[in-house]
Amino acid sequence: MTYYNSSCPVETTLQLISSRWKVLILRDLLEGTRRFGELRKSIGPVTQKVLTANLRSMEKDGLLTRKVYAEVPPRVEYALTELGRSLRPVLASMAEWGSKYQRENR
Repeated sequence: MTYYNSSCPVETTLQLISSRWKVLILRDLLEGTRRFGELRKSIGPVTQKVLTANLRSMEKDGLLTRKVYAEVPPRVEYALTELGRSLRPVLASMAEWGSKYQRENR
């Protein structure tokens, strides 16, 4: 797990989920375990390389787990840890704010 040296809790949170892709990964994994291909389709125009880098970073930070099955072809599943699931209210607040903004600025 990476330790972010900041006295500001908001900055620490941003360091963990600062990427546009990380927030979308969290959104999808809050619904349950997903395979790599499912995440890539759901997230949209993200390259395999960028998605892999973000997933590895999130795993290193303790936000998700990666389970590899010894099958041919290989199957890899991602799921949020308890720490990752604890971001649910943060994402819910972001969704609420975004919806309000969309309604008021159309």
